[in-house]
Amino acid sequence: MDNPETTDSLASEFWRSHRDLLFKASCMALIVTAMSFAIRGDLVAPLGKRFGLSNEQMGTINGMAFWGFGLSIFLGGWLCDVVGMGRLLILAVIGHAVGIGTIVLSNGSNAYTMLILGTLAFGLANGFVEAACNPLIATLYPDEKIKRLNKFHVWFPGGIVIGGLISYGLQQSGFGGEAHNWQIIMLTMVVPLVIYATMFAGKKFPATERSASGVSTAEMWKSCLKPLYVVLLVCMTMSAATELVTGGWIPNILTFTTGWSGILFLVLINGLMAVGRTFAGEIVHRVSPVAMLIGSASFGAVGMFLFTKANSPATALVAAVIFAVGVCYFWPTMLGVTSERFPDSGALGISVIGGFGSISVAIWNPIVGKYYDKGIDAYAASIGKTKDVLSKAAANTPDAAAWGKAQAVGGQAGLNVLLYLPLILLVVFIALYFYDKSRGGYKKVVLVQHQSE
Repeated sequence: MDNPETTDSLASEFWRSHRDLLFKASCMALIVTAMSFAIRGDLVAPLGKRFGLSNEQMGTINGMAFWGFGLSIFLGGWLCDVVGMGRLLILAVIGHAVGIGTIVLSNGSNAYTMLILGTLAFGLANGFVEAACNPLIATLYPDEKIKRLNKFHVWFPGGIVIGGLISYGLQQSGFGGEAHNWQIIMLTMVVPLVIYATMFAGKKFPATERSASGVSTAEMWKSCLKPLYVVLLVCMTMSAATELVTGGWIPNILTFTTGWSGILFLVLINGLMAVGRTFAGEIVHRVSPVAMLIGSASFGAVGMFLFTKANSPATALVAAVIFAVGVCYFWPTMLGVTSERFPDSGALGISVIGGFGSISVAIWNPIVGKYYDKGIDAYAASIGKTKDVLSKAAANTPDAAAWGKAQAVGGQAGLNVLLYLPLILLVVFIALYFYDKSRGGYKKVVLVQHQSE
């Protein structure tokens, strides 16, 4: 069943001729997921102000997307072989539509609950997209998984660029007024939602690689319990938090620390990430995927440290570029390494890795928000004020300026709690690199599929 690398282990002319269309549709679905990430991050301050919510509460709201993602990707990884990838994508379309509608209708005393429920629905949909599309791509491109998964995940930073620029442009225009501007921004996601739903409509989907290769369900579960798989699982919790928790707070925090719109820094980071992931296939032919992860952890740690010190557009720009180089390959390469080393873990193996990453983000989001608020309180106390007094200060007053400074100090305090994660990853990935080297280098396992048409 396990064979050395072959020129084509898909062994199906039908699926080779149909896979590119399914790949493009998957990319469009991921754009919706990514746009929601950028838009939620950019709306932290406006929605917090509109509904009187603290940073910890906004962190909890945004964290719900990752709780939903984790739940649905776990469930989807198991259901993928049972109900098929197509039905998971139907659930994704429904979840995205419900999420957009619920968030847009949030108002009054029920706003906090509505925002939580809408964000949860969006997270569930995002998880079903990944639960279906990651194994779909691994199945259709079994001999170039890391390359194709990186190209697929180009559209996560790509979608963040799209969502970030749309959000920035609409906020700057003031279209719809303060009462409705944020709702219009949310509704822009309906366009790519309709497109990806149309692209997938009526399409056939292959059996998963694991199923088409004759690997039993018992072997699948056994693969997910292997020690190296568990190590990758733990690493994913830290790499996901390093990339996504930091990225989720950047639009808010850098606005206060630099005086520039933080969403523009997020757009820059993700533009660079999109370019990097586009050329991941060239890199992985030259170096071990584990060496790529060592580079990611190294640059990610330096970039995060610089974010906690950045106090001007120039210093934040340097931090953003280094951070982008660092986190660029984390998520797709972790999925690719898992699928290459443990292909018999199937859709479940990829989904569990992604699910643990998502749950980690959900846990860390409100923690960052909590330390953000503590930092604000500490700064306010140091100048003999309170958070409530500063937050209600009239524009262009000394207290208003102090409020901006308090937000900057608090934001950097929030990011500080994440600093150890990429450093721990660096140690683990170096150890894994030398472990592979002692066994003759990085090796992937290829399963030969027998797909029906």
